[in-house]
Amino acid sequence: KIKLPKKTTRRYPVYELYLYGEGNYAEENKNLLLTGIPVLFLPGNAGSYKQVRSLGSIALRKAEDVDFKYHFDFFSVNFNEELVALYGGSLQRQTKFVHECIKVILKLYRDREFAPTSVAIVGHSMGGLVARALLTLKNFKPELINLLITQATPHVAPVMPLDKYLTDFYTAVNNHWILKAQDLRNLTTLSVAGGFRDYQVRSGLAFLPRLSQHDSALSVVSSAVPRAWASTDHLSIVWCKELILATIRAFFDLIDENTRQITDDPKKRMSVLNHHFVRHPAKIFEENPEAFTELTGAFMWITVKASKWTYSFYNDSDGKYFIFPLASHRKSYSHVYCENSMLDTSSWIYGCMNSNSSMCLEATDLSWRAELLPTTKVVVLKLQDYPSLSHIVIQVPPTVGKKYTLNCEFFKEDSRTVQLPVTHLFSFGLSSSKILLNSTGLLYNVQLQHFNQIYQAFKIYIESHCQSLRERKPSVYRLHIPWSHEDSITVAKVPSYTEISAKLHTAQPQNDNRIPELNIYSSSDCQYEVILKTSLLQILGQIIRFHAGALPVYVVSNILLTYGGQLSTLISTGQCSDFSLELVRTARPYKVEPLISIVVFLQGFHWFRAIWESLSLPEVDAAVLSSQDAWFPLVSLILFLFGTGIAYWSGVFFSASLRLFSSLWLTLIRPTVLHKDNKLITPRRLCGVLSLALVSWTTCGAFAVFIIYLQYLFKPVRVFMTFAFYFQDSDHSKETSRNSNIHAVKNQSSMDSTSKATQSPSNSTTIAEAVNSLKMHITILNLFTWIVLLNLPSLIYWLKNLRYSVRLDPDPCRSTAIILVCILEILMNSSTSEVKSSKLLKIAAKVPLPLSVAMLAFGRMHLYKVPHFVTFSLLLHVLCCIV
Repeated sequence: KIKLPKKTTRRYPVYELYLYGEGNYAEENKNLLLTGIPVLFLPGNAGSYKQVRSLGSIALRKAEDVDFKYHFDFFSVNFNEELVALYGGSLQRQTKFVHECIKVILKLYRDREFAPTSVAIVGHSMGGLVARALLTLKNFKPELINLLITQATPHVAPVMPLDKYLTDFYTAVNNHWILKAQDLRNLTTLSVAGGFRDYQVRSGLAFLPRLSQHDSALSVVSSAVPRAWASTDHLSIVWCKELILATIRAFFDLIDENTRQITDDPKKRMSVLNHHFVRHPAKIFEENPEAFTELTGAFMWITVKASKWTYSFYNDSDGKYFIFPLASHRKSYSHVYCENSMLDTSSWIYGCMNSNSSMCLEATDLSWRAELLPTTKVVVLKLQDYPSLSHIVIQVPPTVGKKYTLNCEFFKEDSRTVQLPVTHLFSFGLSSSKILLNSTGLLYNVQLQHFNQIYQAFKIYIESHCQSLRERKPSVYRLHIPWSHEDSITVAKVPSYTEISAKLHTAQPQNDNRIPELNIYSSSDCQYEVILKTSLLQILGQIIRFHAGALPVYVVSNILLTYGGQLSTLISTGQCSDFSLELVRTARPYKVEPLISIVVFLQGFHWFRAIWESLSLPEVDAAVLSSQDAWFPLVSLILFLFGTGIAYWSGVFFSASLRLFSSLWLTLIRPTVLHKDNKLITPRRLCGVLSLALVSWTTCGAFAVFIIYLQYLFKPVRVFMTFAFYFQDSDHSKETSRNSNIHAVKNQSSMDSTSKATQSPSNSTTIAEAVNSLKMHITILNLFTWIVLLNLPSLIYWLKNLRYSVRLDPDPCRSTAIILVCILEILMNSSTSEVKSSKLLKIAAKVPLPLSVAMLAFGRMHLYKVPHFVTFSLLLHVLCCIV
């Protein structure tokens, strides 16, 4: 643990700073006499500072390999595992604390020979966003950070926008990075996303904003990272060994030998990151590789004139040079493709400019043009780009103990590029696109035409048939997305039947005409059949992946429509309908969706946008999502139907739970007689409201809301319990009368009084009113349950930090909680008889529909607005009880 200044400790008592170490390194650095390169790790939502171990341990092993010529000191911040992805009130506090930590870290290196002037930062999840937010601080110097690597960080928008502090923080950070892009050129940023296995943060959110600086920011998905080629879940991206190795290798390649720190050259930083995270040529990184190389050694020179060539070598004690003259191939072919199964980092392919056809002494190293794949390294050269080359030379070094294979072929690009139109969205997998690759080539590029939107999802089946049964190298299939680094690679045995999922993390930009490709690195004597079908299940998965965070809005919208329907039936029939029946009757998407679609369409016109802005109305969320290419056709309808289903079954489960709980309670307590309380507000209830308002103001608003919710839950439980007791008693009385025809007289027991009271006509009316009131209370509780759930993160955050502070500051729901306490204290003691006679009932019954429309228009990207719409509707209900 690093000791911080007293002022910092007093201001941030919850947070701490640590230095990671192990073994001799830890013992030597107990006195903090540090000489390495500082790296600061920032954990994410509910993350531990101990997660730095994965980076620190492997970096230490790497430093031992180079005899500590260079080494890194890994620091980590303890954020007390705060839920910052759900409660944004502490994000600004975390950002300021990290600024203080950076100043403390740099002071530890003062007076050292190679003292650093900046710190590299690795941020996981929300830790990456906090690192970006450092640049928004007024007194922060941008030169304090020169490298930022984020892991599964949602840069674009919050996953669940549950409070205003979270969305405002995102807006401030992203606006600053867009407006100050020119000032951030000295900061190199790498964002690594987890891919489709990360169910918490979809990879589209982890791509840095498009308008950010292009020359110093890089976004990749882990499935496209060389030597990793795998998707990770949200947590395992921190300790995935392949990604950690790529990160540490990049760190060591970034060191400047003169300063013994990370280089100040932004171009070198970007070239290193591209080398390790985008395209690895199977070579050790060199900043300025030599233009020409001498081909030395007593190797045999062999001329190859064939257009297709294969060579296998095993225990070859004599090295060889194979030389391919290009003059004879330039007229017939456009490209040359070579692959090598020897996955070492030595150079193996060269370009020669000599006219001598027998040998070449000086050549340019074309190995830097190669690309590493899981089972081979390959290079594709366009002959037109190398007019000065007369020959291509392949080097085969002496080998011992292992078998390696080399393949080369000259080909025309047109003959190896095949176009495959994708199937239509509404084909539902019934139709398919097929193509047969029947030639003897080593490389095919299958262009997937019209595959550019995130709502498209396909299954690609590749079946390989081979002529002979001899052992072959595995085939490699790569789905290449040209506008973002989100490729996925599949390795398959030959022959085989392989299934590949094809879907996108980001839609095609408007100014980009490139086409996604399926690259097939094949065996020469095999036939490949490619079948593509639309996958309905994967499409639904894409909808959930991109819009699951908006589902609460659709659920509450359905319940609100049901609530309005119940008020309408109360006007027309005098009875309150059942929740499930009313949901089926009133929750119709055509009541809500068309109006929003019309507004989104009209916002495309300048005159309508001008009127909209003059009224100071916020932009419709669907329009914002459309501008981000994250809105599907018919997606709102599908989400509405999902919301209807969730609302229906949650209502059934909720009612059943209340009945079960009341039955259990009935075994312990005998209920009192049903009676009606005419007074909505009593001194006792007023004291309860004031007490909860005081709790909300002095502690946590969500806590007060939770208390009033539990108090309200008791109301329907008590009514259910009374009904159950009454019907149980009534059935028992009928059975006794039928058997003995004798009326048993009991000594003024509560059971007798209940039975007698319920037999009178006036009490039958009371029971009918109680049933109506019960149905209304259950619907209100359904609405209120979702308000409690949306406010739950701030309550959990407050409870977790209670030992440090009794008051949650800032509190996103303090004022809303006070209003809700007042409303629910009146509603829980109200009945439908008071509402039926109100002059405001017609207005209260009509308001839920426009509120549902407004909620879907402005609440998808701002979940914290949902309680406001519900509160307004309940406020009208309270006025109906009074007026």
